Amino acid sequence: MQDAPLPRLVRRRRVFYVPGYDPIHPRRYRELYRSEGADQAAISGYEIGISPKPKGETYGWNVSGLIDGQSVSAEVDVLVWSDIVRGSMSSTIAATYLQLVRTTWTYIMTGTLRRLMWMRKGPVIAALYPVGMLLLQLLVAVALGAVVAGLALRGLNTALGLAGWSVAALTPVVRWAVTAAVAVIVLRWFKKKDGKFFAYYLMHDYAYSARWNGANPPALEERMTAFGDIIATALTEDVDEVLVVGHSSGAHLGVSILADLIRAGRVPANGPALGFLSLGQVVPMVSFLPDAHRLRADLHFLSSQDSLAWVDVTAPGDGCAFALCDPVAVSGVAPENKRWPLVMSAAFTQSLSPQRWQELRWRFFRLHFQYLCAFDRPKDYDYFQITAGPRTLGDRYAGRPPSKSRIDVTASKYTHMAA
Repeated sequence: MQDAPLPRLVRRRRVFYVPGYDPIHPRRYRELYRSEGADQAAISGYEIGISPKPKGETYGWNVSGLIDGQSVSAEVDVLVWSDIVRGSMSSTIAATYLQLVRTTWTYIMTGTLRRLMWMRKGPVIAALYPVGMLLLQLLVAVALGAVVAGLALRGLNTALGLAGWSVAALTPVVRWAVTAAVAVIVLRWFKKKDGKFFAYYLMHDYAYSARWNGANPPALEERMTAFGDIIATALTEDVDEVLVVGHSSGAHLGVSILADLIRAGRVPANGPALGFLSLGQVVPMVSFLPDAHRLRADLHFLSSQDSLAWVDVTAPGDGCAFALCDPVAVSGVAPENKRWPLVMSAAFTQSLSPQRWQELRWRFFRLHFQYLCAFDRPKDYDYFQITAGPRTLGDRYAGRPPSKSRIDVTASKYTHMAA
C-alpha cells in the first residue's frame, strides 16, 4: 500500500477574489481583509498583515502571514467587474419597476421560483424582498400623493368658493397631477435612501441574470475571458498555490472561468496547486433558468476534475445564500465520477459566540459577507488561514466529510447543457 502524499507546504500564494454583483470600488475588500484579518489573528493566535501592491492590471494587496510557525506571503487580486454592474443598473425609477415586472414574470412562469423555494426559503425570500419593498414604496408614494391631493383640493375649493368660483370641472386633473407629483417626489426619496433599503440594488442584481434567462451577456463573457488569462499567467509563476475565491454570484463566474482554463489545457500538470473556494453561493438562482446551458455544462465538467480542489462553504444562518445546497447536484448535472465540491458549513451559530450572533442575526447583508470576516469561536473554517496559511486548500480539507445536512438531489427543471 502506497503512503499518502505529503502535504504541500505553501510559501507563496496567488489569490484571486471574484466579487458578487457589487458596484462599489474594490478597496472595500482590502479594508475588510485588513480589519477582519487583524481581529482573527488576535483571536486565533497568529500574525497577519497587509501592505500595498504596486499598481498594475488588477487591484489588490500583499499579505504576510505567520501561521502554524510558517511564514507565508500572498498576493491578493480582486477581479473587478463593478463597472459592468454599474452599467447594468437602471438609472430611472420607471425602468427599475419594469425590471420588477420582467424578472418576477421570468422566475414564476419558468417554474424556477417554486423549485428554488423547495430547496431553501431564505434566499427566495431575499429575492422577493426587493419586489415587495418596491411595491410597498409605490403604494406609500401613491397614498401620500392622494392625501396631499385631497388636502390641496379642499383648500383650493375653500379659497375659490369664497370668491364665488368653482373648480369642479378641474378636480380630476388637479387630483391626478398632485398625486403624481407627490408620488414621484416620494419615490425619488426612497431611491436616494436605498443604501438603507437595498431594494433597487437587489432588484438590479436579480434582474441581471433573469434578463438573459441564465446566459452570460457578451460584456461579462469578455471580462471572464480576461480574468482567465490573468489566472493562467499566475499558474505559470513560481508560487505554491493559486487560489480562486468566488463570493455570492462571483461563485458561478469562478466555475465557468476555471472550467474554461482546464478545458483549454491551461492548468499545468506540474504547476502550482489550484484551489477554488466558493462562498455564500447563489448558483441555483442562475443555473435553474432555461438558458443557463453554459453554466450547467461548466458545473458538470468542473465537478469531476482532479486538477483542482473545490470547497463550497455556506451557512444556514446566511439567508442570502443557498446554504448546503450542492450546486452541481441540485442543478441536475452531476456526472457519475463527481468529485466536487466538498460542501461544508461555516456554522455561524457555533463559530460565533451567542453575543456576536445576536448582534448579527438580523443583519442579513452583513451576514452574507461573514465568510470574509473573523469568527470569535472559529471551527475548521478560517478565511485568513486559507488565504495566508501554509496549507493548500486541498490539503486543509483532505478527508473531511461533507456536511450531513447538505442537499444533493436534482431540483432544477432545466438540465440541458451546452454542447
